Amino acid sequence: MAAMTRPLIDCSLLAAFAAAPPGFAAVCHRLGYQAGALGMRCEQIDGLQTATSFSFDLRTPFTKVVHTTLHGWGEGDARPVSEMLLQAASGLMSVHGRATGGARQLGVDYVSTLASVLALQGAIACAVGQMRGGRFERCDISLYDAALLAIGQYLAGATAPEDAEHLLPGRLFADEHPPFVSADGVRFELEALEAEPWLRFWSAAGVAREAAGAGWRSFQLRYAKAIAPQPAALLAAVAALPYARVRELAGESGIALCPVRALADRANDPEAALLLAQGPWAFSFTSRTGGEWPATTSGNLPLSGLTVVESCRRIQGPLAGHLLASLGAKVIRIEPPGGDSLRGMPPMAEDCSARFDALNRLKTVIEIDLKSSAGQAQLKELVRNADVFLHNWAPGKAAEFGLDKGDLLRVQPTLIYAYAGGWGSDSDAPGLPGTDFMAQAWTGVASRIAEASGTHGGTLFTALDVLGGAVAAQGITAALFGRFVANAGGSVYTSLAGAASLLCADVLEAAVRGADVSPSVAARGVFATADGFLAVHYGCGRSRALLSAVLGLPLTADFDELVRQLTQALLAKRAEDWLVLFEDAGIPATLVVEDLAHLPVNARASRSMTVGSYAQVNSPWSFT
Repeated sequence: MAAMTRPLIDCSLLAAFAAAPPGFAAVCHRLGYQAGALGMRCEQIDGLQTATSFSFDLRTPFTKVVHTTLHGWGEGDARPVSEMLLQAASGLMSVHGRATGGARQLGVDYVSTLASVLALQGAIACAVGQMRGGRFERCDISLYDAALLAIGQYLAGATAPEDAEHLLPGRLFADEHPPFVSADGVRFELEALEAEPWLRFWSAAGVAREAAGAGWRSFQLRYAKAIAPQPAALLAAVAALPYARVRELAGESGIALCPVRALADRANDPEAALLLAQGPWAFSFTSRTGGEWPATTSGNLPLSGLTVVESCRRIQGPLAGHLLASLGAKVIRIEPPGGDSLRGMPPMAEDCSARFDALNRLKTVIEIDLKSSAGQAQLKELVRNADVFLHNWAPGKAAEFGLDKGDLLRVQPTLIYAYAGGWGSDSDAPGLPGTDFMAQAWTGVASRIAEASGTHGGTLFTALDVLGGAVAAQGITAALFGRFVANAGGSVYTSLAGAASLLCADVLEAAVRGADVSPSVAARGVFATADGFLAVHYGCGRSRALLSAVLGLPLTADFDELVRQLTQALLAKRAEDWLVLFEDAGIPATLVVEDLAHLPVNARASRSMTVGSYAQVNSPWSFT
């Protein structure tokens, strides 16, 4: 293997980091962290950043400078931006609130982290496009577009023409949902990929099969609907057992169980510091060089002319393929004979699941039986003319099929072999299924969300699947850059665990050093009005003074008294009326989107969507 494991070594990221506006502070931290992990130098330059955007330059030895701008709400929109306001206005609070008893912030810098991944990927894609003869020197993206991308499949479900899902926050109680709680107070997640182990577990716990079956139907849809209310009998059964006994029953029944660990516990894992230093990707490149670089096609996107073969299920891998297609790549999706079973999952849009289509509509589909020797040979022929092969098969499957990295690099020496898995490495795997909610529990993300947002568990929004998909696509784009530098093939492995480390990078870095990582008490800022909810920033002194003036209330330094005053006062008017007053006064505020079906007619959101048989979120990037 070649020595290069950081594909953007000798490259630089230049920005006025010290002048970043408050709403972009988390974006700046994540950008700097990722750039360093990819091998880049981060250089501080003089310059002024506006309050509603943040710009950076990518310099490489092989291309012209790529100038990237991260807008808040979009180019030309001067409204104040913050993580809380973005989560409220995009519907992300709503999706999180379906299982937490009401619309509320996740409590982590989710939109900022996702936007930083997408912005850096867009810049690297421009460099790849230039290396292949294109003229891509500018990339624009907004934090709001990143937030909408995160809820794209939920938006598809809410706007499908048949049986659209009308799932609003606050309709269900948080205590009805996972994580479960044992008699000795241990919070834990369960994972079962098939019904029989689930039913065996609950039968052993003394639950009637009918109740266990009802719980299974709800449980298996949690990835799609972000809700999983469990029958009272199931909750009561585990609440009567000590955790040690629950763990015994899980082992005997064949289901997975994971306690909700604190972020400090994760920091003590031997792999945590290594994963932080490496970043959420693991790259390697071969010493064997290949043929000519593929020329850019006449397309106006930076990855036009490149071919990706994708064999993935569910969310993480398919989203990675979707993002690469959004950058112009031709993505050939491999499905089993008869097609992916998730194509038939309601709600439907033109004979296909709306949720499934939201992640796969830009791809060419070929059905191949990968369990057969003929199918394996067919895939190798596809790879022979491809630039990337992406999969998220279960560990060991690639070798079983004869389609692991070595097998495919022998077919195509300059191939980028990409794997989007659950855990960062074999040594990091805790012997659990690499699924979103297991990863949230194990990595400390669930605990962090619970502590910071006032819930009892993580989120049933597929936070790590979505961020993991973006990280996988970004890693592939960076690996393509390395491929064109070295004219050699290689691999990039990404994981949900890596995405979790990126999401909590600032806190995890402190925890690894042994610092206190207790979440600070922050103003959550979601208030009921006469007809809906409003997200309001009220933590700083200036906002408090402005609020007091607009509401005609005495200025108070007492935090609890301020919340009480706001809670009572905002009930007097409609949310829209308050928003007008607050915007005129310069108070950062936005409506909380509760019903995702309203987004396509929202003036701010509609610019980022295409409404066909359902509302589709557009590509988050624009290029010049």
